[in-house]
Amino acid sequence: MTSTQTNLTRYQMFIDGEWVDATSGETFQSDNPYTGKPWASIPRGNQQDADRAVRAAQRAFTSGEWPKLTATRRGALLRTLGDLISSESAALAAVEVRDNGKLYAEMSAQTAYMAQWYHYYGGLADKIEGNVIPTDKAEMFNYTRYEPLGVVVGIIPWNSPLLLTAWKLAPALAAGNTVVLKPSEFTSASTLEFMKLVVRAGFPPGVVNVVTGFGPEIGSALVEHPLVAKVTFTGSDTTGQHIYAAAAKGLKRVSMELGGKSPNIVFDDAHIDNAIKGVISGIFAATGQTCIAGSRLLVQQSIHDEFVDKLVAFAKTAQMGDPMESSTQIGPVTNQPQLEKILNYINIAKSEGATTVLGGGRAHRPECGTGWFVEPTIFTGVHNQMRIAQEEVFGPVLSVIPFKDEEEAIAIGNDVVYGLAAGVWTQNMRRAFTMANQLQAGTVWVNTYRAVSYLSPFGGYKRSGLGRESGQEMIKEYLQTKSVWISTATEVPNPFIMR
Repeated sequence: MTSTQTNLTRYQMFIDGEWVDATSGETFQSDNPYTGKPWASIPRGNQQDADRAVRAAQRAFTSGEWPKLTATRRGALLRTLGDLISSESAALAAVEVRDNGKLYAEMSAQTAYMAQWYHYYGGLADKIEGNVIPTDKAEMFNYTRYEPLGVVVGIIPWNSPLLLTAWKLAPALAAGNTVVLKPSEFTSASTLEFMKLVVRAGFPPGVVNVVTGFGPEIGSALVEHPLVAKVTFTGSDTTGQHIYAAAAKGLKRVSMELGGKSPNIVFDDAHIDNAIKGVISGIFAATGQTCIAGSRLLVQQSIHDEFVDKLVAFAKTAQMGDPMESSTQIGPVTNQPQLEKILNYINIAKSEGATTVLGGGRAHRPECGTGWFVEPTIFTGVHNQMRIAQEEVFGPVLSVIPFKDEEEAIAIGNDVVYGLAAGVWTQNMRRAFTMANQLQAGTVWVNTYRAVSYLSPFGGYKRSGLGRESGQEMIKEYLQTKSVWISTATEVPNPFIMR
């Protein structure tokens, strides 16, 4: 990268082992959410660039050095990449903060931790084992083997680009696939910086490619490309629905982690101070810009008023400002369209009759400067049929809903189209298991929130997604099964009868 005459950092795409401009030569600007001003120039790719990247990945999959590598060697490359990430995690985090505005404290921890996905799947690469089938056919030997799919397209969201890239890229490569990544147009820089580490790790040309641009111009071309075997996507359920429909035309494999409207449920026997911290973590950490945001707070009626009072008092102490400062606890919204969306939902909540007990608008504090900040907002008087309780806001906006007992908490918690996550706060073990069993969510946290690991599967129920990410079993999302039959008979039997 170089500095242009307009003082914007200039990036290029990475295709077939080379840094390249868009075929058209066009670029677009990436903005710093803290200043609200552009800082980087990103290539504006189109259908030609998509085709170029997919064909490079296909060549690498079929005839390059990649398919000649043993699974052990593939794993070693992934572990080398993990080591490089560990050594460069602070620099990667700084770029990500500049591009998406999340706290450096969180991003630096996230970029350091994401190395574990590459280490874990690097170790798993040569442990993908088929089975010998004890068949009922005489003089027959039958076994299965798992084989890679081919070219995988990974479409990455803007809220945690590098971590969510790791969730897709590490298992895809461990399984032997080649990959084309398309980061969000709002946050492409950190993925392009990350590609320098892929090069240093020694991956052959074409194995990992990154194209940048806008969904209608390049994303659709990737999804619809006939050489693409699988699409993996993280983002909104609306976009996911379009991608699913487009991928279905080519009968492509699809995995998706989509939206959420997760309930964070507090019972009257909960440790109140811990529950308050868990609620804060669930909605105001990362400025509420996570699919797992606990945006619906369900509080048992007997403690509702006391809990809300303590919650508001705690939330008022949150420090807003420069996301690079260690004292900052809430940073800006990542992009201007999202800022406008959040403010629109706040107005919708007010028009629906919800009561604003904290925030309720754009932040104009001196420490927020010219950035895209929204005040941490809490609404009470919410019932579960309001739009503010049913639709994903993806911002620091919390709806508080009272409930009477376990049965009502489960009914309210499940009464949305989403099912990504849920939180339960109780000291009753029976209740903890009952709630975990009956909540329709891919992840249920009890007395904690926002805990994820490379060891544990992650994904959603209902409109929150298809398939899973992380964990040992999910590598099969990037594999296909082949059954092999070998006859040991000395004579071929009647050819007109199925064996």
